[in-house]
Amino acid sequence: MDPEDLRDEIPAVDDTVYLNTGASGPSPRPVVEAATDFLERHEYDAHAAGEPYGMAYDELGAAREHIAEFVGADPDNLALTNSTADGLSRIAAAVDFEAGDTVAYTDLEHPAGILPWERAADVYGLDTHVLETEAGRVEMDAVKDAVSEASLLCLSSLSWNYGTRLPVSEIVDVAHDAGARVVVDAVQSPGQHPVDVTEWGADAVAGAGHKWLLGLWGAGFLHVDPAFAAELEPRRASYRSVDDPSAPGCDLSAGAQKLEIGTVSPAPHVALGTAIDRIRAVGLDTVQARIERLTDRLKAGLGDRCLSPREYESGLVTFRADDPEALVECLGEDGVVIRSLPDGTVRASIHVFNTAADVDRLLGAL
Repeated sequence: MDPEDLRDEIPAVDDTVYLNTGASGPSPRPVVEAATDFLERHEYDAHAAGEPYGMAYDELGAAREHIAEFVGADPDNLALTNSTADGLSRIAAAVDFEAGDTVAYTDLEHPAGILPWERAADVYGLDTHVLETEAGRVEMDAVKDAVSEASLLCLSSLSWNYGTRLPVSEIVDVAHDAGARVVVDAVQSPGQHPVDVTEWGADAVAGAGHKWLLGLWGAGFLHVDPAFAAELEPRRASYRSVDDPSAPGCDLSAGAQKLEIGTVSPAPHVALGTAIDRIRAVGLDTVQARIERLTDRLKAGLGDRCLSPREYESGLVTFRADDPEALVECLGEDGVVIRSLPDGTVRASIHVFNTAADVDRLLGAL
């Protein structure tokens, strides 16, 4: 599939220059249709046949395998969640912390990668340590210092504020040598470049499909290493958390699925399977090459205002603006969608469905 064909499937970009995929990607028609088709089959056919649960479980199982294969995981080690924030929160609420433990996270984290640990600190009497970075870069000496006292480190695979790729595998090795667990917020990675969660070696990796995969809201996933999963003590449990819901007591499943809870709609995860297939049809090599060309064009036009790396690392491009909120509002009125960031900068997100004309429209409006 050509990028132009994918673009033709996305109604949101018919009359809009959409440059905010890093927040939420606009879904192609086939992705929305996959969810609608499932809902109709489930609510009409499955109920008529008396099998709404059977169909739902079959579809969730198929989605789990589809997602797991895409991110290099074993399906048994993958929990289906509602979002990245949901996955990180489930981990934070399941680690068997002791009062006085330290949890570290980088200053590059989205609130989704901060608030669960700060809440755990309030509940369990933990200390938190912020690993400071410079322009989206992590110094390994700082990592060593942070994990020397921490039992767990949370970091992003790709920073949401600079668009930098972090050396996840190297950081994981340092943390593990110090005896610290590592949890990765990977939401900005799948759909931008190949992801293999087993190569990272992290104890848990949380992601979702509503950004660069162009899926719907509500389809998150959480990879948990089996050894880490065995240590987790979820505070919540339901019939999807156990192998036998009818057995006496509460004997949790051994793996990641101990973190799943009850009845949810499979529609977002069904649609995510279709979204993955659309990205694969274009090809991740094509995705990366096109994003690189377009971000190079944008960075050249931004000049000294650009804060993201000059060399290609991702489709996220952050730049300075005198009044970020006013700029975003003004551009929105002109049909150009970007976003402001909490640090007083502005970010544009370039994906494979974007064009040189999109970039030039933004630069012209600036």
